[in-house]
Amino acid sequence: MTAIRLAILGATGSIGRQALDVVAAHPDRLRVTRTGRRGDDLVALATAPDVDLVLVATPGIAGLAPTIAALEAGKAVALANKEVLVVGGHLVRALAGGAGERLRPVDSEHCALWQCLQGVDPGDVARVALTASGGPFRDLPLEELAGVSPARALEHPTWRMGPKVTIDSATLVNKGYEVIETHWLYGLPYDRIEIVLHPESVVHAMVELVDGSVKAQLAEPDMRLPIQYALLWGHAPGPAPRMDWSRARTLRFGPVDLRRYVGLAIVLETARSGDLRALVGLSAADEIAVERFLRGEIPFTAIPEILRRGTAIASAPDAAPPTLDEILAIDRAVRLSLEGRPSAAGVMA
Repeated sequence: MTAIRLAILGATGSIGRQALDVVAAHPDRLRVTRTGRRGDDLVALATAPDVDLVLVATPGIAGLAPTIAALEAGKAVALANKEVLVVGGHLVRALAGGAGERLRPVDSEHCALWQCLQGVDPGDVARVALTASGGPFRDLPLEELAGVSPARALEHPTWRMGPKVTIDSATLVNKGYEVIETHWLYGLPYDRIEIVLHPESVVHAMVELVDGSVKAQLAEPDMRLPIQYALLWGHAPGPAPRMDWSRARTLRFGPVDLRRYVGLAIVLETARSGDLRALVGLSAADEIAVERFLRGEIPFTAIPEILRRGTAIASAPDAAPPTLDEILAIDRAVRLSLEGRPSAAGVMA
């Protein structure tokens, strides 16, 4: 068997390091030929001739251009970057046609959806549900949210991730991003994608069929499992822990309180509006807001207002879907505006 030649973009981050664990467990099937991180020429790495599969694990909009370049070059892409589909889902879907062998979802929720949808007629799907742990503040009194520290926000109860994704998990902005990803990966309308609070993080996604039956994917919360599934495009023994069936446990499910997760409400509102340029502004604003919160410059509860400002700056509901160059220009203009610097080009409408 010829080993898959793998490029890891974001090799030093949480996903990249766990991907190396998977590679080490399958030396006959996976071989890393290229690695890079934000700041390197990621497009060149993603399109190198000695690469078959590109794992895009760099955070933020930096993953968009290499994802598109890799798909255009005929590579397969294992996508672990939420913002790629948030800002450029229409571009990626045009190249890859949604989730499949060429576009392999790495998020645990989307990997779970892919498995649950195997063999299911799309017409039989009534709705799907993504689960959310609720983050570290799911039980905190609302009046105390303004005083939480960055250190406390980084203490996620079930997952170990990089700082950006961890803060997005505390605000549940990440779950809004995952709704957008689901829309582009599986071609589902937003009114058939729901979010369910599930603190234990054992059920990763559910698919409800038209007759009321539900398919769910369960696994211990360990990212090496969906990473491995994406890289190998199937099941195989690996480094992730197995379910302990002798352990007594309770799995809880419930609604998400949007008063607690205002950022999530803003993401969902923007996505459902169909304003693709506003989504670019929201993504840029979220990166800035998270960075400012981690530096102690703003309180946790100020993040949603910055998101609203980003969407307002970029909003152009009647404009054509943005090209790659326009997406990058909108992102730059929103960042400059939020940082109080003038932009010569302005936001492209």
